[in-house]
Amino acid sequence: MSFLDVFSLAYRTVRSNKLRTGLTISIIAFGIMALIGIITAIEAMNQKFSESFSTMGANAFTVRYKERNFHFGGNDNSDIKVSKKGKRKEKKSSLGRMITKDEAELFVRMYQYPSIKGIYISGGRNSIVAYEQRKTSPNIMLSGGDENYLLLNGFSLAAGRNMNRMDVETEANICLLGYDVAKKLFREGIERAVNSTVRVNNIPFRVLGVLASRGSTFGFSRDNIIITSYKNVAKNFPGKRSYVVAIMTPDMREVNQAMGEAEGSFRAIRKLAVTEENNFILDRSDSIAEKAMNSLGFLTISATVIGLITLIGAAIGLMNIMLVSVSERTKEVGLIKAIGGKSKLVRRQFLLESIIISLFGALFGIMIGVPFGNVASLLFGTGFVVPWNWVIGAILLCFLVGLCAGLYPAWKAGRLNPIEALRYE
Repeated sequence: MSFLDVFSLAYRTVRSNKLRTGLTISIIAFGIMALIGIITAIEAMNQKFSESFSTMGANAFTVRYKERNFHFGGNDNSDIKVSKKGKRKEKKSSLGRMITKDEAELFVRMYQYPSIKGIYISGGRNSIVAYEQRKTSPNIMLSGGDENYLLLNGFSLAAGRNMNRMDVETEANICLLGYDVAKKLFREGIERAVNSTVRVNNIPFRVLGVLASRGSTFGFSRDNIIITSYKNVAKNFPGKRSYVVAIMTPDMREVNQAMGEAEGSFRAIRKLAVTEENNFILDRSDSIAEKAMNSLGFLTISATVIGLITLIGAAIGLMNIMLVSVSERTKEVGLIKAIGGKSKLVRRQFLLESIIISLFGALFGIMIGVPFGNVASLLFGTGFVVPWNWVIGAILLCFLVGLCAGLYPAWKAGRLNPIEALRYE
């Protein structure tokens, strides 16, 4: 008998035992579905992270007083690195010291590397913006920047103009409205917002322009924002906040050199000795998304463990089913051997049956898991995701599961004595 004949016989045998085959395939498919579904959702989240946190581009970085940390479970409040052995410890007064407005402005004046520089500060995430009788919920993010804020943070204007240097220096009560804020307050059209006066926490501000929509991230709108100058935030919304300096170079190949010069300049401004470590962070924009994505690694591990545990259980179940099949088909095996069939053909048939069942489980698991995981793509507004590496890996894994689960039953079937097998009841 040729390989195709043996394969055809094995396939017909699998089809003839629909209930038994269906249950085994379902177990395998569930494990693959869980694995592929979670991995697909993670891929969608990674895409969203890249879109959300890489708006500045690969040729930009920030100087801040602490690193942006992404934690999914657990709590880590350590913002400053511990001094290495052999170095003098940092002064207690400098640990965790925020970047002041004077330090940020001095750095922008001192830093001579050809680049676009900007200063900004957060004014909180619970502001209320009102216009006439309409007002927003207390969930508007207030940001203070300068004339380069929009460029450095990936914003664009849908109407009106950007703030200029004079607006920043005079601490004028001017602002730029996020798309959702303008749409809520000016239902007749966002263009009407330009040159109107709104109240931000009961303080009147003249609207210079409206930002173009940027969509949402993980269900949270990125257009619930209002931007004014950083000097205005310091004047009207005082609080203990750290300033951030953003730098964008003309070419991404210059970023490392620009970061080196920025580190040296800011160490001098912070009055750090040669033996002291930095009490600030240089954060490359394209690394922010990478850090966020790396923090999702434990989800990938969890999905892999769930899938492997399910597949181990499926392999044991598949082996038991194949052993039962050997017992039920003892007379059939005896007949095949009696008419000249060799032991290797019998082993090959049972082994192929096990592999076919396992691969069907992989196929159905992938077919269900990919659409299931892409529910996350719909929620996050990303494109359709297919984790091809994991799909191929799942197929190979199920092939190995079928191979391992079928080895012993196939070996047992091949060793049957044809005379005893024919007499078996």
